[in-house]
Amino acid sequence: MEIDLNDYTVIKEGEAEILMHKKNQVFFNKAQVNNRDMSIAVLRAYISKRKQEHEAMLSKRARSSGKAPEKDVSSQVSKEETLTENGEDNGKKSNGEHEETSQDGPKEAVKTTYESARRELKLPRVLEALSASGLRALRYAREVEGIGQVVALDNDPASVEACQRNIKFNGLMSTSKVESHLTDARVHMLTNPKEFDVVDLDPYGAPSIFLDSAVQSVADGGLLMCTATDMAVLCGANGEVCYSKYGSYPLKGKYCHEMALRILLASIESHANRYKRYIVPVLSVQMDFYVRVFVRVYTSASAMKNTPLKLSYVYQCIGCDSFHLQSVGRSLPKNNSVRYQAGVGPVVPQDCTHCGKKYNMGGPIWSAPMHDQEWVTSILNGVKSMKDKYPAYDKICSVLTTISEELLDVPLFLSLHSLSGTLKCTSPSAAMFRSAVMNAKYRVSGSHVNPLGIKTDAPMEIIWDIMRCWVKNHPVKAQSPEHPGSVILSKEPSLQADFSRHVGSLSKAQVKKVARFLPNPEKHWGPKIRAGRQITSKHVSLIGHEAVKDHLNGHKEAEGEEEKKEEDVTEDEPDLKRQKTGEDIASTS
Repeated sequence: MEIDLNDYTVIKEGEAEILMHKKNQVFFNKAQVNNRDMSIAVLRAYISKRKQEHEAMLSKRARSSGKAPEKDVSSQVSKEETLTENGEDNGKKSNGEHEETSQDGPKEAVKTTYESARRELKLPRVLEALSASGLRALRYAREVEGIGQVVALDNDPASVEACQRNIKFNGLMSTSKVESHLTDARVHMLTNPKEFDVVDLDPYGAPSIFLDSAVQSVADGGLLMCTATDMAVLCGANGEVCYSKYGSYPLKGKYCHEMALRILLASIESHANRYKRYIVPVLSVQMDFYVRVFVRVYTSASAMKNTPLKLSYVYQCIGCDSFHLQSVGRSLPKNNSVRYQAGVGPVVPQDCTHCGKKYNMGGPIWSAPMHDQEWVTSILNGVKSMKDKYPAYDKICSVLTTISEELLDVPLFLSLHSLSGTLKCTSPSAAMFRSAVMNAKYRVSGSHVNPLGIKTDAPMEIIWDIMRCWVKNHPVKAQSPEHPGSVILSKEPSLQADFSRHVGSLSKAQVKKVARFLPNPEKHWGPKIRAGRQITSKHVSLIGHEAVKDHLNGHKEAEGEEEKKEEDVTEDEPDLKRQKTGEDIASTS
């Protein structure tokens, strides 16, 4: 079937090109280039890490069994594989080997140990569970070196048709590596347990209905990449909906976007635990209008017991910015083992010790590190070394740079402007506040989620003492005695803050003047209309006046052409009738 290119728009991103129909039949969002570029960067790092781990495993087995070094092992394995592939009959030789090894215990152990490692590391299989146009799958296949088969799924016939059309449009490399199927992603993942090294979930909305099957389809040590775009739910606009989908209750704090990341991680961990599996986050990002997490999935009943130590409830004061974390569980040493018990609490009294107001409680959230520093550094270096390969290089480089400077072991963050707003005072500069924290012998960093976010291991008592000292030098107008700011300022600081500039008050990126928070490249850079919906004037806020106007004009022109065709058909019908009547008369005469 030939394709009329006049009905399509060719969209090029990276090394892939797709045909998009002028009608809104298949979902595509240009803003997701950031998401796709970040995923490719992580995928490249994963493939490299996977090879290193495989080589390390072979080397370890070689040392433990007294075998020759790793290179000799691989050469021997490849030689044996070549003999087998050439079809040589080595049955007698195998019997001889077996007899020889049976006489020598270590050789028999070596043979057994290396049986599973005789095959070379297979290329990683990738599953894109919700492919739509197939752009992401095509970019994976064309741009990521060392990737295996990419399976693209969708349960929408129009999307699968578009994906298959785009696979053919991208040539032989794509047709040999990418395959598209019309099926329910959940069913496919459930019927293929531990079959895929990489599973990519990027749904329109919440990924919650796919998580249970996704954690089962990932191979041990595999990578699960998951996006959630339902930020209103995750950030506390509908707490009950968030609890029903993710099993956590969100809070409306300044840190709500980071809390959204941690709620998603906790939900994935919960699903994995049901199958004696657990996750290790390597990168978690909040960009544009969504959150995206990259986690590795492992199977271990014993390691799974540590999950309660990685989860915490959050107590957020309704009067000031104070928040506290309560761990779900704790561990105690017992002889040579570990005993697990419930967490001790509550960590806060009924009323806030700083302003006297009540607490809201949210969670549980993932309170363990949500990044791996080694991975982040590796991904960032990889991106910088292949700058021309990433259409959204500036954006993903800025995000990764900021993440690389975050405190990994500090969940959530404070907002400097919000602290100042509580006290009704002018805000100190970020460098000055960070200097005061560091001069008090505590650690501090920024957050990739919010330019004004401050991560620190300093307790809230120290934070408010620093702000009290600031207000003494920058007086404020008197407020009502019941106001939270008045209650906080009524107490004398126990710490005399030192605001002198600390050498580490500016991050390395700030010193080098590296861009960390970039503006959107164009207007209406955000979520787009779901595929299949008719674009009307109410979608102006999503795609802009011009796009709506162009679409409506195009729609009218298309309707006009269809009406014209119908008129031409109706005009031809009387002529056909007259011609037929004449023929009938002639035949009867």
